[in-house]
Amino acid sequence: MEVKKNPGADLTRKRGLFLSIGFVVSLLLVITAFEKKSYDDGPGMDLGSVVDDFEELTEIPPTEQPPPPPPPKVIQQPEVIEVPDEEEIEEEIEVNLDVEVNEETEVEEIVFEEAPVEEEAEEIFTIVEDQPEYPGGTAAFYKYVGKAMKYPPQARRMGIEGRVFVSFVVDKDGTISDVQVMRGIGAGADEEAVRVIKNSKKWNPGKQRGRPVKVKMVLPIIFKLN
Repeated sequence: MEVKKNPGADLTRKRGLFLSIGFVVSLLLVITAFEKKSYDDGPGMDLGSVVDDFEELTEIPPTEQPPPPPPPKVIQQPEVIEVPDEEEIEEEIEVNLDVEVNEETEVEEIVFEEAPVEEEAEEIFTIVEDQPEYPGGTAAFYKYVGKAMKYPPQARRMGIEGRVFVSFVVDKDGTISDVQVMRGIGAGADEEAVRVIKNSKKWNPGKQRGRPVKVKMVLPIIFKLN
């Protein structure tokens, strides 16, 4: 069976027209899409719905200031009065200048009390220009010691020998004082040496710059068995 075509239903003839219409419609849609502005309907974009509360945030309630403290009281400093030293305080002496002085006027003598003279402690020398000396010299002194000394029995029994060093002071007049044992040997020898020195005669005193002075001396007393 042969198909018959309806010339009025032939669409191939209107193909160009449809293409033109489609192209125009597409162009209008594109232009409409670019010109239309769309915004998201989020809460950040809806500026009209934002509540203006800036005034409430910036308002600061007034604070009450405490009253200022009272001014400090002025403390009066004590007045410093300088007191002079006792040495600076002098007695006031009243002098009457209205007294008439003539030849018959007697002037009273002013007597000043003398300050007590302090006794100076006499110095004891150990080395002087002229040393003290036993009368007759050193040989005469030991000769006296040999005659005056008695060998202690205890020291003799024990066979003790040696030297006893004795210190003493020769005074200005030559007398002997302050006799002491510096180093002894015991057994009664120390006491015997002190006795011999104390019983010696006066010495010739020592001199310093031509005047007698006290001099301390140290001499050995020898104990030796025969």
